Amino acid sequence: MAAGGSTKAVVAALIGNSAIAVAKFVGFFITRSSSMLAEAIHSVADSGNQALLLWGGKAAKKEADEEHQFGYGRERYYWAFVVALVLFLVGSGFALFEGVEKIRHPHEIESPNVAYGILGFAICAEFYAFRTAMVAARPLKGDQSWWTFIKTTRVPELAVVLLEDFGAMVGLIIAMVSVWISVTFDAPIWDGIGTLSIGILLFVIAIILIIEMRSLLLGEGASEREMDQIRTSITSSPAVKELIHLRTQHLGPEELLVGAKVLFEPGLSTAELASAVDKVETAVREIVPHAHPMYIEPALSQEI
Repeated sequence: MAAGGSTKAVVAALIGNSAIAVAKFVGFFITRSSSMLAEAIHSVADSGNQALLLWGGKAAKKEADEEHQFGYGRERYYWAFVVALVLFLVGSGFALFEGVEKIRHPHEIESPNVAYGILGFAICAEFYAFRTAMVAARPLKGDQSWWTFIKTTRVPELAVVLLEDFGAMVGLIIAMVSVWISVTFDAPIWDGIGTLSIGILLFVIAIILIIEMRSLLLGEGASEREMDQIRTSITSSPAVKELIHLRTQHLGPEELLVGAKVLFEPGLSTAELASAVDKVETAVREIVPHAHPMYIEPALSQEI
């Protein structure tokens, strides 16, 4: 469900951003607004980003091999990290540069009504994409705040699309306001100020994504709730005397490596011990289905 929902959100964002990019470039050539140009470049970067996320999702499905024996699930984390870098270097970098240039050399905006119409269309399209991402994320979000979900989710596409679409809507509003101020008060410098503000906004979003995707690439463990569920599943088994330690790490959004050292009741035969280990693994996967691969190490009492 997570993979399917995230793919739908990414596709919706890709379609929306591609259409918006074309509209914004048309608007820029008519109005010569730097805010419009910054937003057009932003939409192009976003469209490329969504294509990278889709590529990462496809690459992650590759079967495990001798070189990558735990599979390619982290491809999704890697490409999400690349997306954050693209947003930082292309989206933010261009907007900051263009904003400074337009503040230094301001010029009047031509055909402002065209700019208003295109920006209005873009806001509606971005809202649709943002809403699609929210719908896809809500089953995973639960009762968390959206900020907490973005920081803790192991599904990178949802975090990226949510922040990108939110940033795009705020950026469009900034562009709309800056164009209005520039035209209404005959102060074209505000077009440059709006462009610079968009650059700063994209810079902040990119830094947040870089930090979060780096953490996922390094290997995050199960959530606190899942850790509690796994502990309970292990210790509730009649054959388990004590859980000595538990270690987890996400190999991908839907793949959780679980390793546990467990003290079983003394006196079990080899066959009974093997059966007890199987029952523990089955109990864990009933509560946390994506807990695989799983390695249970039986401990001897003197090892404690």
